[in-house]
Amino acid sequence: MTTRPHYSIRQVTLVGLLVNVALCAIKFVAGTLGHSRAVVADAVHSLTDLSTDIAVIAGSMIWDKPPDSSHPYGHRRFETLVALFVGGVLLLAGLGLGWNALVALQTPRAQAPGMIAFLAALVSIVVKEILYRWTAHSGKRLGSIALEANARHHRSDALSSIPVALAVAGARLIPSWTFLDHAGALVVCVFIVYSAWKIMGPGLAELTDSAAPESIRRKITAIAESIPDVHEVHNVRTRYVAARLQIDLHVLVAPTMSVARSHDIAVNVQNLLIEQGPNVLDVIVHIEPYDPAHSKR
Repeated sequence: MTTRPHYSIRQVTLVGLLVNVALCAIKFVAGTLGHSRAVVADAVHSLTDLSTDIAVIAGSMIWDKPPDSSHPYGHRRFETLVALFVGGVLLLAGLGLGWNALVALQTPRAQAPGMIAFLAALVSIVVKEILYRWTAHSGKRLGSIALEANARHHRSDALSSIPVALAVAGARLIPSWTFLDHAGALVVCVFIVYSAWKIMGPGLAELTDSAAPESIRRKITAIAESIPDVHEVHNVRTRYVAARLQIDLHVLVAPTMSVARSHDIAVNVQNLLIEQGPNVLDVIVHIEPYDPAHSKR
């Protein structure tokens, strides 16, 4: 089994961190000078990206360490914890900004947001969409759920800047509608909370040992039963560790088969599933004697 090149994960995330630093500064300054609460809220959204970028960089130094005496199954759940941290930070930021936006909606404004705020929102949309696509592609290539979670964080920033730009533009076109800027900030918060849930859902499912979908379990069974001398496969159990799959299954062979031959078949099943299976991390094979009278076929 090859080790994923986590130096690439760190490089991708470092680029995202530097972009987020720049965007955060641009949107905060533009929102302040342009009197736009929505753009300032969007700047805080970018600020949360910094903490998650740092978490991914730090976590990538841990989660692919080889197994040791204290972690005999490896350290991959640290990647899940990083993804949950990313979602948790995003959730808290969204709820906090949402509360501030609701309070601000009840406060009348006398000044419409400036053009500089609108331009900052447009820059954010373009830059974060580009960053999302690159990070998501890298996350899939490297098989990293933490990197993919961070990519969705970038996408939420890009999408949230759209209502910000619309709200700022509307408030500028119709000065009496300055409440649109507060409303835009509230819409940003909805995007943030939704994105947090999308990030945290898979991690929570993994920590509760949710099984792979039925279609994947059928594929696992078909691969194992394609090996010569395997009569049947049953009791297929699966769970995810980060983005990869742990499999436990029972393989039925002829009751007269030698222990050595049975062992060879178990090794073949393991190797074929790791090679052809859906992103398989590890396979545990239990050998049982085949009894035609109790066969599922």
